[in-house]
Amino acid sequence: MEAPVIVDLPDTTTEEISKKIVHLRRTGGAVTLGRVLTLIIDLDDGDDAEDAVEASNRASREHPCRVIMVVRHDRSAAPKLDAQLRVGGDAGASEVVVLHLTGPLADHPHAVVTPFLLPDTPVVTWWPGRAPARPADSRLGRLASRRITDSRRSDDPGALLGARRVGYTPGDTDLAWAAITQWRAMLVSALDRPPHTEITAARVTGPHDLAGLDLFAGWLANALGVPVTRSDGDMSVTLIRTDGELSMSVGDEGGVLRSTGHPDGRSHWARRTTAECLAEELRSLDADEVYESALHGLSGVTHEERP
Repeated sequence: MEAPVIVDLPDTTTEEISKKIVHLRRTGGAVTLGRVLTLIIDLDDGDDAEDAVEASNRASREHPCRVIMVVRHDRSAAPKLDAQLRVGGDAGASEVVVLHLTGPLADHPHAVVTPFLLPDTPVVTWWPGRAPARPADSRLGRLASRRITDSRRSDDPGALLGARRVGYTPGDTDLAWAAITQWRAMLVSALDRPPHTEITAARVTGPHDLAGLDLFAGWLANALGVPVTRSDGDMSVTLIRTDGELSMSVGDEGGVLRSTGHPDGRSHWARRTTAECLAEELRSLDADEVYESALHGLSGVTHEERP
């Protein structure tokens, strides 16, 4: 793999950054014709910027884009804009523009970002760490048609997802939702097999801080219209039927599917990476109505208290 071109621009301006991007494009052969979107990443000082860059670079191999990373620093300091440009090599199929905003600039990131948005392409904003209560109302959220949060690392996903439900706007989504796509697909596939008896209740079990399982429970509550219980324990999803149970569980040997009257089924199970989840969310930039229904379904989930 060719070595990446990395250019540091300390104490700079948006005009100087734009000129340098054009220069790199002309001399290095990078073009924007293949870029399908602009991805804005919003971070605070202290967040792991390199992890976010790596995930976006991997996702860009499927979705070539311009990545604009905003890192906010001390708001009480003097205003200053530092930048770094990355093209080629580990930048994947993207151009990466890292903007370090200090002082009052940290409260006006949209003004700094706007000159670097690719014309006539969708804009996606991603918050890998903390995110506003209403992403669509934030300064960087208003620029985007798709807004991606990440509740997988929350200590209290129930409260966080509850806030997401109240503040939901079409275009919002969460990487915790993409993280359970394969599990949801496996369950739907299992339901296609007979017998097609009535489902009377459902139970979702797993670590209390695993936001994807809360969304899974909300999805089931909304889709099935039956009582759904969320509790701590080993990871499993169980549908209770009039003639038995259908369950999925995850253990040392991978995923196990059990259904009354059928032999056990097994499947490979691996926790999805951030890059895989991000790439999935970038495949469709329309409103995710199923995710919205999962959020609304949260109000119908009963949580069993931890012992």
